[in-house]
Amino acid sequence: MQDYSKPYKDFATEKLGVDFHDLELLMTAFTHRSYLNEHKKTGKEHNERLEFLGDAVLELVVTEFLYGNYSEPEGILTNWRSSLVRTESISAAASRYGFEPLLRLSRGERHGTDRARMQILANSYEAVVGATYLDQGYDAAKHFIHESLIPTFHIILESGSWMDPKSHLQEISQNQEGMTPVYKVLAEEGPDHEKTFTVGVFIGNELRGQGTGPSKQAGQQQAAEAALKHYANVSSQG
Repeated sequence: MQDYSKPYKDFATEKLGVDFHDLELLMTAFTHRSYLNEHKKTGKEHNERLEFLGDAVLELVVTEFLYGNYSEPEGILTNWRSSLVRTESISAAASRYGFEPLLRLSRGERHGTDRARMQILANSYEAVVGATYLDQGYDAAKHFIHESLIPTFHIILESGSWMDPKSHLQEISQNQEGMTPVYKVLAEEGPDHEKTFTVGVFIGNELRGQGTGPSKQAGQQQAAEAALKHYANVSSQG
């Protein structure tokens, strides 16, 4: 008879460095809600409650790390923490740690969009943190986070990705081109109570990005994000 728990036992010992007391708890951390719809007899619980718990543990561990190692003001520390625990960061950590083959998903979710898969990986990462905390205690959960996620913090610092898009774009454009971005409203549409603004961001006389939103500020943020993608593409090609 096939032992379905073996991959999860191996994951616990090889990736987490612990022997789980309740292996079912770890398996639940990898169980997406959709899986239960197709496995009503064998599936018992999905991972959303563990995700809820793990999210709180993750935020505490990251907060402790930042508070203990840096003396920056609260606003900067908050932005750093947000960058470390955001979906993109923790889904990447989950991918590096080999979560993908262990995910228990419906057939439909296995063929979902890249963004949907990223969210599932991020949720599973938080759920694994929650399961580790329940089964092994705070120190074990902290160790996993410090091994899998904290080492990427230097990349966040070096890239400036912790900044809001407008601040990040201004730093890059000034460093690389000696110019400050200028935002211009290109179009306004809709009635006064429900306007949509299209905003362009210019470096010198060149349009580098364009965004649309319900306010000028929202349009500026989207335009800045588009311009950052432009710089990223230029960097990757160079």
